[in-house]
Order: sequence, then structure tokens, then C-alpha cells
Amino acid sequence: MSVMKRVSTIFKAKANKALDRMEDPRETLDYSYQQQLELLQKVRRGVADVATSRKRLELQLNQLQQSSDKLDRQARDSLAAGREDLAREALTRKAGLQSQMTDLKVQYDSLQGEEEKLTAASQRLQAKVDAFRTKKETIKATYTAAEAQTRINEAFTGISEEMGDVGLAIQRAEDKTEQMKARAGAIDELMASGALEDAVGGPRDDIQAELDRMGASHNVDAELERMKLELGQGAPKQIGTAAPAAASDGDTARAAQQPDPSQAGEP
Repeated sequence: MSVMKRVSTIFKAKANKALDRMEDPRETLDYSYQQQLELLQKVRRGVADVATSRKRLELQLNQLQQSSDKLDRQARDSLAAGREDLAREALTRKAGLQSQMTDLKVQYDSLQGEEEKLTAASQRLQAKVDAFRTKKETIKATYTAAEAQTRINEAFTGISEEMGDVGLAIQRAEDKTEQMKARAGAIDELMASGALEDAVGGPRDDIQAELDRMGASHNVDAELERMKLELGQGAPKQIGTAAPAAASDGDTARAAQQPDPSQAGEP
């Protein structure tokens, strides 16, 4: 298969698919019904034209018949008046009219038969058009009901394009909501642990850190002594009592300068 033939086949397939998607059966039925009405109208015009031609021949036949009757009377009157020559002329003209009437009669009968055929065809076509119109309206009503039912079912199941967009929007909103809830929970945990305050307030100095550690150690020692007391493992320890202050450098120097009593009296 050549490239151009493949391109043509693909184009035709896509065009047919697009047209099928765009086609509305109700519009197609209405168009077909309109075409049948136009055809019926043409048949009726044909019947009317044939009937008009037949009527015109009928009028001509009547006129020729009247002329023939008049010539017949004139021939009789001329013969009664002794004018055989005039009577012969009148009869000759009458014979010519009779020949014309015979030809017109043949045409008249042919047109009458054609008119009858067209009239019967028009009646049959009218019956078909009426039946098609009834079927068309039934199909349109059924299609409309099926289309409405399909849209309702799609709306309930959420598979329609519009409802699919709504479902995606709801899903995105729910995802964002869950993400915000998780973020809020994480922030609460960080605030409870103090990590977020440290991060917000900046790094603390070393003295404050040491004070915090001493406070924590003091709490642990107090809890340990309380538990020992409850278990009877020792006397309560005074928590918070300050240790004897260390001698200052001045006191140490003065003590070193005082003489030792054990060495008194020695030279």
C-alpha cells in the first residue's frame, strides 16, 4: 500500500468517525422526511401538469365536436336548399374535424391513463410519507428518551465528561485538604516538642542551654531521691542545699602565715 493511499484511508476513517460523532439521528430523520415531502410535491405537480394537459385536450375536443355538429347542420341545411356543393364542402370539413378529433382522443386517453398512474403513485407515496413520519416521530421520541436516560445514568455514575471534571475537582480539593491537615498536625507536634520555637526564635546561647540541662538534672535527682525514700533505701537528701563555700585565696594566705603551735619555743 502506497503512502498516499494510506494517508487517504486514514483521513477517510477519521473523517467518518468525526461525522458519525457529529451526526444526530433526529436531524437525519427530519432531513429524510423533508426529501420525501419534496419528492411527493414533485409527483403532485406532475399529476397537476398531466391533468392540465388532459383538460386542455378535453376543451379542444369539445370545440371540435361543436364545430363538427355545426358543419353537419349546415350540410343538411344546404342539401335541403338544393345546394349540394355547399353540403359536400360542409361534410368535407366535418371529416377533417373528425380526423383531428380522433387524434386528440388518442392523446386524451393516453394522458388520462398517465394521470391515473401518477395519481395512484402519489397516493402510495403519500401513504409511505405518512408512515415514515409516524415512525420518525417514534424514533425521535425514543432516541430523546434514551439520550436523557444516558445522561442521567452518566451523572449518577460520574462517567460523563462534565461529572468527570467535577469529580476531579473534588478529588483535588480532598487531597489538598488532607495535605493541609497533615501539615497542621506536623506543626502542632513541632510546637509541642519545642523544635519549632527554637527554629523560630533562633539558636539559644550556651549559658541558657547549660541552665536547662542543670534544671533537667535537678528534676531527675529529686525524682530519684523520692523513689528511694518510698522504697526505704536511704534518708532523704536535702535537695537544693548549697555546699560549703570554698575558702577564698585571702583566707588561705592568712592561715599559711600563722605559726604552728607545735613549733613554738624552738630557736
